[in-house]
Amino acid sequence: MDESKYITILNRELVKSLGCTEPIAFSYATAVARKYANQGIVTRVQINASPNLIKNAMAVTLPGTNPFEINLSSPLMAAALGIINPETNKNLEILNSITKSQIENAKEMISEGIISLGIANSNSKLYLEVILETNDSKAKVVVADFHTNVVLVEVDGQIIRKKSTSYMEKKEDLDIEGIWNFVETVDPSKLDIIHKSIEINKKICKEGLKKSYGLQVGINIKGNRDNGFFSNDIISQAIAFTAAGSDARMSGCSLPAMSNSGSGNQGISTTIPVVIVGEKLDLPSEKLIKAVTLSNLITIHIKSHFGLLSPMCGAIISATGASCGITYLLGGKKSEIRSALQIMLANLTGMICDGAKSGCALKIATCTYSAIQSALLATNGVKIPTKEGIMGETAEKTIENFCNLANHGMVPVDHQILEIMLQKT
Repeated sequence: MDESKYITILNRELVKSLGCTEPIAFSYATAVARKYANQGIVTRVQINASPNLIKNAMAVTLPGTNPFEINLSSPLMAAALGIINPETNKNLEILNSITKSQIENAKEMISEGIISLGIANSNSKLYLEVILETNDSKAKVVVADFHTNVVLVEVDGQIIRKKSTSYMEKKEDLDIEGIWNFVETVDPSKLDIIHKSIEINKKICKEGLKKSYGLQVGINIKGNRDNGFFSNDIISQAIAFTAAGSDARMSGCSLPAMSNSGSGNQGISTTIPVVIVGEKLDLPSEKLIKAVTLSNLITIHIKSHFGLLSPMCGAIISATGASCGITYLLGGKKSEIRSALQIMLANLTGMICDGAKSGCALKIATCTYSAIQSALLATNGVKIPTKEGIMGETAEKTIENFCNLANHGMVPVDHQILEIMLQKT
């Protein structure tokens, strides 16, 4: 086992991000284009994006903006802010410290019709092409496969940068066996990224329980304890805390999250339920760090086959990782972890993704409950028979079946979701 391989993967896939990462991709791509066409006044910006990218950028509130102003949720607003504030060195935190005057300037740019958006014809579910023109220059930028993965820069007809290898092709193969061996043997002091992930994601979850963000899913669970609808048990606390992080993140909170595989919601969902269970059971910190590491690596493993964007909700996968981490905390071994994974995928398969929005907190709440329930079932010896549904003979085969369903079987469903959403624009 190459220990450095797993640490490298964790450091690459766990990245601090501010706000939903799909609109951030629009900001980042236009910011890069603006930096290369840095002379003159911007006269025209044509953006062509993959349908899945548009789907996840339509309804989410940008960080630091008013969630009640609908036009601030659009891909056009994200793109305009990237042009006005092209700080590409901030990567997924590019919209950090956006000012009121910049927001007003972005609104003016949109109202003047300078920016237009079309649907790209690309095999990549995450594809974004920006053609930005000034009165004396023209830049073309293409981002593909990952939110800040610039694969082409062309300035005034001259290619400045071009990549032939996609981001996804760089991902090493993972499996449950290798992940287990790494988690069992690694020194937790080498997992600084996991410590940071816990710290950053706990902070935004606490923020979501303090203020009325989004649908207030976390606050409502916490507030309904006194009337008997929820109790002060571990499950209720885990759901409230995790959902509150999504409430805040999807509704304009200016605090970052530690993302997993390009998603802050998935970073929160794969980390926080494990943390809450570990802390409430008063388990050793070393055990907790290893469990969160296991959770994140299982999520990365499934996501590498599932893809960054999909017709199915990514919270299924991050909660599956969390369920495996919780199973580890409860004393489960490889067999129980595989069982927890299969129980999760048997339960939640088919939960659709109809774009990033405040309602994501509801889906995260549902998945968090299932994560703990599945861990409890697995540690009590429950297994899903392989003859049922999409179950495979092994957990790895179940992952394969699940991802095939998402990437191929649900394509018509995705088209229908996108058609419904695009009619609104």
